[in-house]
Amino acid sequence: QVQVVESGGGLVQAGGSLRLSCTVSGLTFNDYVMGWFRQPPGKELELVSCISYLGVNPYYGDFVRGRFTISRDNGKNTLDLQMNSLKPEDTAMYYCAAGRSGHPWNTYRSPSRYNYWGQGTQVTVSS
Repeated sequence: QVQVVESGGGLVQAGGSLRLSCTVSGLTFNDYVMGWFRQPPGKELELVSCISYLGVNPYYGDFVRGRFTISRDNGKNTLDLQMNSLKPEDTAMYYCAAGRSGHPWNTYRSPSRYNYWGQGTQVTVSS
C-alpha cells in the first residue's frame, strides 16, 4: 500500500519561512518524479515544483521566483520544499505527489500525471 504523508505546514507571518516534508512508502521511490502542488482557497490546484530522480533542473512555477527550493533524498524516500520570503498569496493547502517516471518532462506540470497523492498540509501566511 502506497502512503504519501506531508508535514511541516502551519501559520507564518509574511516574509517568514517554512519547510514542508513528504515521506513516501510502498513504492520504488527512484522510479517516480516527485512534485509539490498547492490549492489556494477558491482556486484550482497548481504545480509549485517537481523534481526527477536525478534531481537535475527541477521545475518551479513562475510565482516561486527563487523563493522556494525542492529537494529529495532517494535513500530516505523523502521530498522537501523549503519556502522562504512567504507571501499571503502563498496561503494554500500543499500536496505532495508521485508520478511514474518516463514521460515527457513538461507533462509533469499537470496533476493528471501523478499517480499518488498525500492528504495535504495547510500553509497560512498572515500579512
